[in-house]
Amino acid sequence: MADEAEVLGELQRLRVRVPQVTGALAASVDGLVLAQDTSGVEPEGVAALTAAALGVAQRLSDATGQGAFRELLVRGTNGYVATYAAGDTAVLTLLAENRVNVGRLHLEGRRAGTRVGELVAEAAELPEPVMRTRGRSRARTAANEAAPTTDSGLPVRTAKPSDLAKHAEPKLQPRTAR
Repeated sequence: MADEAEVLGELQRLRVRVPQVTGALAASVDGLVLAQDTSGVEPEGVAALTAAALGVAQRLSDATGQGAFRELLVRGTNGYVATYAAGDTAVLTLLAENRVNVGRLHLEGRRAGTRVGELVAEAAELPEPVMRTRGRSRARTAANEAAPTTDSGLPVRTAKPSDLAKHAEPKLQPRTAR
């Protein structure tokens, strides 16, 4: 996906701008960690829980006619967990102290979410690397291999008919807790 170093740099800059942010994590909507700057929490667990919360938030937003998911804020006794949309395929989750200025958290979180989304989109648009075939190199391009893509430009994996019978799923959505 996105270059982890660039995404991590954005997370670190966010933590400098808002010192009360104690952790920042960028993840795919399926709960895979893209980059993280956290301590004291398990990033993979937070990413998975974020994906589950995202699924619930999207359903709630749809059910109430509020439009597409933009952000989610959870306030606990010791602080906040804020999740922001980062393009169509990623989310940004921030952990913050209880004394954080929530308005500033939203302002900087939204900006960082937009930037992370741009980085992920740029990485998805990069041409695939040159692959070797029997001593010759050949770039994979639309001219020699027409692979279907989503609206955001990500490749679509096509399954064999035998695979579809085994794993029939309605529509691809973020995984949620079952």
